[in-house]
Amino acid sequence: MSGADARDVVSPTALSAVARRFIDLVGHGRWQHRVDAIERAIGAQRIAGRVLRDRHAIELAIARLAQGTTARPTGAGREIAQLLAHTLAVHASLSSGARDRLIRRIEAGLDGASTLVPVFHLIRTAQLNRARGFAVRFSGLEDETPHDLLIERDGRAAEIVCTVVSADEGRWVHRGDWFALVDRINPDLQSWLAAHPGRYLLKMTLPEGLDSTRNLAEVQARIAALLEGERKSDHSETAVLRLDPLLIAQAEAGQAALTARLRAQFGEEAHFAVAAAESSMFVMAARAGRPNEVAAVLQRRLSELPARLSGDRPGILAVFVEDTDPTEWRSLRERLEIEGATRNFLTAPEAKSVVAVTCASRFELLGQPEPLAARGGELRYRNPAHPSAKDAALAPAVLSQV
Repeated sequence: MSGADARDVVSPTALSAVARRFIDLVGHGRWQHRVDAIERAIGAQRIAGRVLRDRHAIELAIARLAQGTTARPTGAGREIAQLLAHTLAVHASLSSGARDRLIRRIEAGLDGASTLVPVFHLIRTAQLNRARGFAVRFSGLEDETPHDLLIERDGRAAEIVCTVVSADEGRWVHRGDWFALVDRINPDLQSWLAAHPGRYLLKMTLPEGLDSTRNLAEVQARIAALLEGERKSDHSETAVLRLDPLLIAQAEAGQAALTARLRAQFGEEAHFAVAAAESSMFVMAARAGRPNEVAAVLQRRLSELPARLSGDRPGILAVFVEDTDPTEWRSLRERLEIEGATRNFLTAPEAKSVVAVTCASRFELLGQPEPLAARGGELRYRNPAHPSAKDAALAPAVLSQV
């Protein structure tokens, strides 16, 4: 499939065909096993399944496209099909050994908690630079270099390292752990509501956050004890709990409006869940005892990446920030947290070979509009101290874009 063919994947029939051709690369058996496993995991968790559905949205979208059951695919579905078309085009252009390495990367994205995001981030980064007028070589696949791409324009070349950083690394309360907690306490909560009809707000402060391997069971036990003992508050090193009546005005608002009001009260980093039974409602609001550190994690991970550059050419670090929701991604940009972390990194000695850093998320990957996605499809920060910072040939891939 040529680059022109990839751009022409627009009709439902073409979308379905490109999805089926992508599945052919990994084998129908492997693919169906993967989709079945995802759907079973989602179905086994009433609320926590939402996180899995979001995390594996790309795989599920590919499955729907391949079935041809979507008469009018969404914009995100069309973007995924374009990514599949570009992946097929890249696969066809590679040498035999590089093709095998690409397939292994795709297969790795279909295993366990992994996703196809790293592969598609690589493909999209290459396509963005090709559209800017660069010749692109998949050096990581072809030559097994530590960097992933080599781009060249007007006799000037740069190396690109692609990586994925999870925002969860900087959160004290992960969405998956929060929803797992809600799933676990929901049966007892429904029984409690049946015996105590009314409207309630349970406010939780988790001093050390929430971690399924460390303290989730203990937090669950503290909540159960609070309800069973019909107490209004509970204080421990694990959780500070307070049960209050939910104001009528709050309770009568729609769930979206209610969540917005609570978020204004508890902050953007808070987590919420609503349980309802008959005329009763139980709202849970939780936040960690310390702010999230997503930007700090980004800066730390950036400092590890220059080791993958040769140092012989200018380097570009293309970072994909995964596991963000729309509110958080927009807030990280508007509060300049990503810019601050990146520019701090660019002043460090380890950044001397880095001419620019780019950042994107699923919202850019899937072609979402502003302000959900960053303008121009990515955030880009130039290192003004690098000797090639003002190189006209590299400018389309280097000039700051925020």
